[in-house]
Amino acid sequence: MSRARVIVLNSALGPLDYRVPHGMAVEPGSIVVAPLGPRQLVGVAWEAERLPAEEVGDNRLRNLLGVADAPPIPAPLRRLIEWTANYYLAPLASVLRMALSSTSALEGGKTIVEYRASGELPERMTAQREQALERIGDRQGLIRELATIADVSEGVIRGLVKVGAIEGVAVDLDTPYPVPDPNFAPPDLSPEQAEAASILRQAIGAEAFQPFLLDGVTGSGKTEVYFEAVAAAIAAGKQCLVLLPEIALTEPFLKRFHARFGVEPVAWHSGLRQSQRRRAWRAIASGEALVTVGARSSLFLPYPNLGVIVVDEAHETSFKQEEGVHYHARDVAVMRGHFEQCPVILASATPAIETRQQVALGRYAEVKLPGRYGAAEMPAIEAIDLLAEQPPRGRWLAPRLVNAIDETLARQEQVLLFLNRRGYAPLTLCRTCGHRFQCPNCTAWMVEHRLISRLACHHCGHTFPTPRACPECDSEDSLVACGPGVERIADEVAALFPDAKTAIVTSDTIWSPAKAAEFVNRMEAGDIDIVVGTQLVTKGYHFPNLTLVGVVDADLGLEGGDLRAAERSFQQICQVAGRAGRGEKPGTVLIQTHSPKAPVMRALVSGDAESFYAAETRARREAGAPPFGRYAAIIVSSEDKDAALETARLIGRAAPRVEAMQVFGPAPAPLAMLRGRHRFRLLVHARRALDVQDVIRDWLGGIEWPAKVRVVVDVDPYSFV
Repeated sequence: MSRARVIVLNSALGPLDYRVPHGMAVEPGSIVVAPLGPRQLVGVAWEAERLPAEEVGDNRLRNLLGVADAPPIPAPLRRLIEWTANYYLAPLASVLRMALSSTSALEGGKTIVEYRASGELPERMTAQREQALERIGDRQGLIRELATIADVSEGVIRGLVKVGAIEGVAVDLDTPYPVPDPNFAPPDLSPEQAEAASILRQAIGAEAFQPFLLDGVTGSGKTEVYFEAVAAAIAAGKQCLVLLPEIALTEPFLKRFHARFGVEPVAWHSGLRQSQRRRAWRAIASGEALVTVGARSSLFLPYPNLGVIVVDEAHETSFKQEEGVHYHARDVAVMRGHFEQCPVILASATPAIETRQQVALGRYAEVKLPGRYGAAEMPAIEAIDLLAEQPPRGRWLAPRLVNAIDETLARQEQVLLFLNRRGYAPLTLCRTCGHRFQCPNCTAWMVEHRLISRLACHHCGHTFPTPRACPECDSEDSLVACGPGVERIADEVAALFPDAKTAIVTSDTIWSPAKAAEFVNRMEAGDIDIVVGTQLVTKGYHFPNLTLVGVVDADLGLEGGDLRAAERSFQQICQVAGRAGRGEKPGTVLIQTHSPKAPVMRALVSGDAESFYAAETRARREAGAPPFGRYAAIIVSSEDKDAALETARLIGRAAPRVEAMQVFGPAPAPLAMLRGRHRFRLLVHARRALDVQDVIRDWLGGIEWPAKVRVVVDVDPYSFV
């Protein structure tokens, strides 16, 4: 081709035409370097007929500067990028950037120098050097990566290199990955598992698009079943992608994978070093990496030969991206399977109502695992009415739960206490003047973290040391913690059971796969008696000696008026309840609630999930809510409150009058300020059949707003704050 239409990685620009110099080979999908003014930008050549653009004469075209030493972006991925940009109303370049998420991978093979602790301590040890060496531990990376890990300046790391406390090590960036063996350690499947695995293996052999819901109770062995589909794809020489909802789940999953296939898969998540990310990207793009396990971003990697996509814990809300491109990985995974013509397996013990509706319509095939594997039984679930069985003053655990913990520890079994709230207390106030500590950047209270003696905002990350005196009235020792977080529950546990070994498991303590592996090893070794954790411990873990789960505040997830609040609470508590009794020992779950007669609580205790889902589905249908209707949020934000409000009102006044569509707002967002930006929201509610994207595209396309105002569209929103 003598000219090429190119999407460059600049979201403000549309497609641009360039001249292809003589001797340069460029085809659709080629990754190119293109000049833009004095700059050089990475871009991808596209089919001109798919991207209308203003025709430019040959005499005005600039030459492309080069083609990357990397395989072209495959056609199915280009179609997915187009679909994602169109459906989620995002710039094509923003979606493309996710496929080119390692720019260093676009260069040819080479060796770089990374750094790690040498084991030698410097003669002069400062507080920052001590912090750096402690946090780096046995990790290695570039100097800037180690500085980020250690939360120190690059100068501190360079100083440690100079005195020999940190040493350089050469890393070959393109070392091949070992190949997983589908016949390494085949599992002993139950009859139900074998039947389910047979269905999935047949789908792999058909090499056609087919979404499956693998619906199995917690502990039923869903992972072993979909591993059989992965094994079939590997045997056929196909690539496999397994999506996990949390980075902390990666390490335990890698161990299970290694036990089944003899090697670890290729991991993809935000915790990778630059060199690891580069190596993985190139192995995936070349087809060498047969199995990738990763977070939602791994969905846009350039697999040339996909044979199956698995979305584990497919109901998880963390699959919805809330920054940048607001896509839902579960739904995009199904579309990628469509473009790749391969099966997609959605595995869940508590499938989302949207997924259940697709099964009801016959679009997804359902494969069920109704019972736990082997001798394990589902745990007994009881509710504790906190109005009738109140904890003692200043405590948060009811007497019945405390007695159950005591009995469990006496049997030398393990306990999990679940509270989905990090820190010590969600609010700190002054008992003298009533002053409450609020984040200066967000409409949110500062959360006390007593372990690190700081107050922190969980929305923007702003922190400051916990003061001794009230900043409003100067009263000393007058600050009181209101409400419990996991740290406060851990303090109560330590007071009640001083001999028990307790671990707090949150994103503050399990921030990397290595930390997750350390936690798993301690649990399996019996080095932990009581776990106090957030939603991070509700899924993916298998501890046979954990027999008691206590839900400290089951009502917490029902607050806030969220469309999916009851469904999310049911899913979350089902998942955490599923950690109990996964071995031969029976399990018990005690749920503390102020509303034991609420439908979600009755369903949890009775185990009647079908009635609960039927009622929720009926309510959604009557309200025209998803999956029976469409929602789209329009979020207007600016550091200038007046500019944000005026733009939101302008958008509201320009709202089109379309049959089967309503527009609500604008109104201040529940989180009215976030990271220093004032926020207003409009909500679009439409019938399912309406192409709401076209309506919004035309609507906003005719409006101009100041550059300092940001307008974001969130199609199929999960967050309403």
